[in-house]
Amino acid sequence: MMNLSIDPALIGVAQAVTGNCLLASLPAHDLEHLCALLERVKVAVGDVLCEPGQEIRYIYFPADSLISLLAVAEGRMTLEIGSVGREGMIGAQAALGHDVAQVRAVVQRSGSVCRIGRAAFRAEFCKTESLQRLLYRYTDSALAQAIQIAACSRFHVLEARLARSLLMTQDRLQSEKFYLTHEFLAQMLGVRRVGVTKAASALQQKKMITYSRGHMEILNAARLQQAACSCYAMVKEDGVLGMADTFS
Repeated sequence: MMNLSIDPALIGVAQAVTGNCLLASLPAHDLEHLCALLERVKVAVGDVLCEPGQEIRYIYFPADSLISLLAVAEGRMTLEIGSVGREGMIGAQAALGHDVAQVRAVVQRSGSVCRIGRAAFRAEFCKTESLQRLLYRYTDSALAQAIQIAACSRFHVLEARLARSLLMTQDRLQSEKFYLTHEFLAQMLGVRRVGVTKAASALQQKKMITYSRGHMEILNAARLQQAACSCYAMVKEDGVLGMADTFS
């Protein structure tokens, strides 16, 4: 686990809170109360926020960062079952009485998150009706996303899966440019690095993306969506990304 540096500027908490769609959708009174319990921390690429089997210490709400959720087998093999950006949170299960993490949460893009201790969050959940409604919706959508991605990983070809993953990353970061190493992509997709290299090269040759030394840029999102499997549209419409679009 990493050492997170706490931002001393109180205004930073407010900025991070409004940067997270879940928090920003709470009624003003409930948000103000929860905000007093949150602290803003900075996270760097590769930081691990939780590990399977370890106690959940904090619940995290990303603002401008992106967190990859990885299922881990035999301590080393991984497969991404979801990612969390401004639309979501990490550790929602703690509110429902689960104290142990089920996935590895790894920072994919550096930035800021708001965090709150498990006990404090659970106490707020028990007495705040708006937070209860929000978390029930979110956990339902997150489960639907994980199921769809699991099916995608089993039945769809790597090139289509890579296209789907890149589009989801673009949606969460709201940027066509981001940083992703071959190693991290291999962990996300549950394949060897050589497979990622071939799939990325194929997309690059078709001028859908440009990729060099981890620097990824989507050149043609419309064509990339055509190359992606149908799971992208399903996750975008029915999953947590679609839920974020409904926030006022």
